[in-house]
Amino acid sequence: MQNNSILYQIKTLEKLIFRSLINDNEITIKDPQKITPPTPTQMQIIEYIIKHSDKDIYQKDLEEVLNLRRATVSGVLQTMEKNNLIERIIDTKDTRTKKIILNQEAKRLFEKHKKQLENLEFKIIKDISKEELEIFSKVILKMKNNIIDSKDTAFNSKI
Repeated sequence: MQNNSILYQIKTLEKLIFRSLINDNEITIKDPQKITPPTPTQMQIIEYIIKHSDKDIYQKDLEEVLNLRRATVSGVLQTMEKNNLIERIIDTKDTRTKKIILNQEAKRLFEKHKKQLENLEFKIIKDISKEELEIFSKVILKMKNNIIDSKDTAFNSKI
């Protein structure tokens, strides 16, 4: 069945992307001794912390940068902590907050999976011109802004 609605096409593309990521990681997932590969959100968090290693990072920073709800970020950080990718330590300046610290395993996994994501992106945009990609980016941005700016939206713009 072919469905040409935009929502259907976006959801189908998302499923294909995640299926491709899972297939690339199939060996890791089947081996219970190995750590589960980081999710795309975990990769974004790791990348942000690496790029901003010169400053302290807190959960609220990630909520703002990733445009995610507090509960979403909290759940992702709990999973990362459980998988020994991060450590949350009480800030000496404000004991109500916890700094997020990456460990070496997170950095190693990030480098490994960053290449995988770059390869997947290269595969996705194969045979698509620079102009087409620019138009696609503009259209996606407009769609996101339409949702955020919509007065009828009954939910917060954060995911």
